Amino acid sequence: MNWPKINGLEMISSPALLVDPEKISTNIDQMIRIAGDNFKERLRPHLKTHKMSNVTQLQINKGINQFKASTISEAKMAAQLKAKDILLAYQPVGPNINKFGKLIDDFPESSFATIIDNLGSAKKITSEIGSSSNPVRLFIDINCGMNRTGIPFDESLGPLREWTEKEPRITLSGLHIYDGHLHQPELETRRAEVIKINNLIKDYISINAIPEIVIGGSPTFGLWAELTDWNLSPGTVLLWDAGYARSFPDLDFSIASCLLTRVISKPEKDLICVDLGHKSVAAENPLDDRVFFPDLNDYKIIGHSEEHLVIKTRHSEKYKPGHLLLGFPKHICPTVALHNHANIIHGNMASTETWEVNARNRI
Repeated sequence: MNWPKINGLEMISSPALLVDPEKISTNIDQMIRIAGDNFKERLRPHLKTHKMSNVTQLQINKGINQFKASTISEAKMAAQLKAKDILLAYQPVGPNINKFGKLIDDFPESSFATIIDNLGSAKKITSEIGSSSNPVRLFIDINCGMNRTGIPFDESLGPLREWTEKEPRITLSGLHIYDGHLHQPELETRRAEVIKINNLIKDYISINAIPEIVIGGSPTFGLWAELTDWNLSPGTVLLWDAGYARSFPDLDFSIASCLLTRVISKPEKDLICVDLGHKSVAAENPLDDRVFFPDLNDYKIIGHSEEHLVIKTRHSEKYKPGHLLLGFPKHICPTVALHNHANIIHGNMASTETWEVNARNRI
């Protein structure tokens, strides 16, 4: 988790998101190695972690030109970079159906697809933006155990699949299968769960031909790459984070992003307060598991509010107001979305360069 000493941080206002492009580039290279020689066909990395055109362009420069998005804004960002193929892996409903249709119209050089998991949504999308001359590409979203979205491999899948094959205004492009519930730290336990899902998929496609299968997330990325020739959509691997680095040592990625914070107050003996509130670091995890400070010894986070984070430490005398600290979020994805831009680190030197988090808004 600990980065080497970085010079020049004093010129950056805090709280701030820091990213290291060299570490990101190394992570992309590792992602390519895992995917194999045909990585250009297999990789469909998720944009939701970084939400930055600069990071997307780094991938395009290395030959990756298919992406997965969770928002209209992320999909638009990739299209503005002339990405070849973009999957909106979030079933559009309400006004977002026509906003997705506008993307298709506005960026004809990119091919777009989205997901469906029920017949009602499929018919609604088709009626609003489908046409026989330009069919909407749809992936069926499969629930493989996460129980968040998707349709299971049971009798309910048949009617949806049959309808998509008969409807001339859409094209069935494949299956989208996300296994975000698989976070077992032990590799063999994770592998066993992947194999169970793999067997369900193989049973289905043995009697139902499927053009494309988009499978998995970051924790199972290496396993799916090893066990199948299907398409892969890791996301967190681009920036990596403290949570995944701690839980999945089998995945050799570098933490490429962290947070700069400063001590702003010492309200009592053994207490320091830093400017890293809910609006700067994701607060979804328990209080003591949101952000880690490698440079602090013997500390405990005891309070977190909108703009403040309070830390108890027996060594508080070392830290005066203005003292700089680096914090490593457990979960980088929702943390990035809290920042308008990222400050760029080159080697061990902070720079004045920034990258806009230009897809942080959903639309």
